[in-house]
Amino acid sequence: MNEPLYVNVFVEKPIGTDINETNLTTLEVERRIKEVLDRPEYNDEVIDTLHDGSTVKKLRNFMVTSVIAQVGEGTSDPMSGPSFDATPHKGRVQVTFVKFAERRGLRSMQLMHEIREAVRGVPGVTLIVDKDPAGPPVPKAINLEIKGDDVNALIAEGEKVREFLKDQHIDMVEELKLDIEMGKPEMPIEIDRAKARRYNVSTWAIGDALRTALYGREVSTYKQGEDDYPVNIRLKDEFRYDPEVLMGMRVTFRDQTNGQIRQVPISALASPKYTSTFSAVKRKDLKRMVQVHSNVTDEFKKEQVVNEVIAAFESYPKDPRFSYEFTGELKEQAKEMSFLSTALLIAVFLVFLIIVAQFNSAAIPGIIVSSVVFSLIGVFLGLVIFRMEFVIMMTMVGIISLAGIVVNNAIVLVDFMMLLQGRRKAELGLEPHQRLPMSEVLATIEDAGARRLRPVLLTAITTVLGLIPLAIGININFFTLFSALDAQFTLGGDNTVFWGPMSWTVIFGLVFATFLTLVIVPVMFLLLTKVLYRWVKVREVKAVSKPVVAGA
Repeated sequence: MNEPLYVNVFVEKPIGTDINETNLTTLEVERRIKEVLDRPEYNDEVIDTLHDGSTVKKLRNFMVTSVIAQVGEGTSDPMSGPSFDATPHKGRVQVTFVKFAERRGLRSMQLMHEIREAVRGVPGVTLIVDKDPAGPPVPKAINLEIKGDDVNALIAEGEKVREFLKDQHIDMVEELKLDIEMGKPEMPIEIDRAKARRYNVSTWAIGDALRTALYGREVSTYKQGEDDYPVNIRLKDEFRYDPEVLMGMRVTFRDQTNGQIRQVPISALASPKYTSTFSAVKRKDLKRMVQVHSNVTDEFKKEQVVNEVIAAFESYPKDPRFSYEFTGELKEQAKEMSFLSTALLIAVFLVFLIIVAQFNSAAIPGIIVSSVVFSLIGVFLGLVIFRMEFVIMMTMVGIISLAGIVVNNAIVLVDFMMLLQGRRKAELGLEPHQRLPMSEVLATIEDAGARRLRPVLLTAITTVLGLIPLAIGININFFTLFSALDAQFTLGGDNTVFWGPMSWTVIFGLVFATFLTLVIVPVMFLLLTKVLYRWVKVREVKAVSKPVVAGA
């Protein structure tokens, strides 16, 4: 879980709200945020010198670089999907934090929780406080997809589900809402086709006149040097949004019956209606869909809260016309886990095939690949002992990396054991297929373990030491180090949240697997040798005791 670089407070009033009213509400939210930022624990008292030479004491916030409020365009939550409509009923306040090294050990996540508590309770508005994703976009933690055929019935069902889940009063559910906005004002203009035929006016001419008035039309090009600038005409703002002016416009056309140019007011051919509609129709797998989604305020309890929501939804009276499915962030994580687990199995299998081809045996590679299991034990023990999070993406990448790292030590050890056994057979005058005495096998295993201890340990130590700076987040400013002999050395940082889990996974697994490899692999090699010797001995006894049939 990353410490946010910035926090967005999304403000949403009922659709159709005037932008000035939205601005007043956004200013109130901004005022509450500034009250939190003005607390003593986030400020230093500094002395500022004025132009006249006098001094004044001021508070300087050392956690935040800027607070920017915005109303209207570009204020929709990007995690809820792109919005191309005008949004005068929406606002956003963005709080940007200083770099991790300058926060004096304070957590921006804690400040985000305080902001969430401060803005709660603003009347007549929906508020969502969210941090930067610090990665690829993911769905909301709580995300229920409802699919059906009838759009109006689907939206009504989504609203019923939202109210039902809201009435359950589940803790840490921030704000349940639909991804479709209702009550969007709409003014369809219905053309009276009988009148249009009477005046010999086409519906295209009426639509073209309205489109030109609202969106404009390119009528010429202005050339300046090598640049061309299009010239567009349309109605002024004070007329463009006035229904009476639009309906009073005249449609200019050529009468096909006599070839004369005529003009007819739009009001004589069509009539406006004032209705409301929804913002968009979304589809998934060719089916219409609405989503009921929400954030979870506690990052550490997402799974618990989602399970509570799913359990509460079990008692909801479901309509057979619709299908219901919980997706969201946890389902995406489950997909990632499935994909990475498959990748791990494929990686281990390929390593096994390569070792089988090199050693011309299936038993020896089994011993070597077992070190991957040792590393997994070390990873989970390390995460439990040091109370670290299992970050699906980066932790699994670290585990997959371990599959190719930890087998090296086992390969070095086993290969040297077999090399020493071959040399010992040559010294004793034995053929390659003949067996060494068990005392000699034990001696070669002990000799190999002693002589390969240093390279195995050095390999593990150098890898671990190389990953330590990435794991703990050592930051050095080399520019200031060479220019002013100031390294600006800091520990931790925003990148540590991303790379730290992978680094610690490799460190835990490699350290644990290295020590187990030095002990378990020689033991398993010895046990395998004893089993093979006993199996060969049994076969020889059976071959000697087999009766010979005369005349066969």
